[in-house]
Amino acid sequence: MGMCLPCLGGAAEDVVETPDPDIKRKQLADAALKRQMEASNRGIKNPQSVEQKKRKKEEMEKCDMNQGPAGEGGLRWQVG
Repeated sequence: MGMCLPCLGGAAEDVVETPDPDIKRKQLADAALKRQMEASNRGIKNPQSVEQKKRKKEEMEKCDMNQGPAGEGGLRWQVG
């Protein structure tokens, strides 16, 4: 019955040490990143294919922007 003090009976073994705040912060950030990756891939059978399509679309948009606006160089009509 007298086991409520840590110096009497090995209760010091049951003490849980808290990790360093920097280590804890890194662990939480890693866990959040892992959850984000899992959520973004949820329902996708082939995430690599989706990523390739996304990159290809971005490249096509980039090429379209480099070509300039489509309305330039056409015929101009004067009213009057």
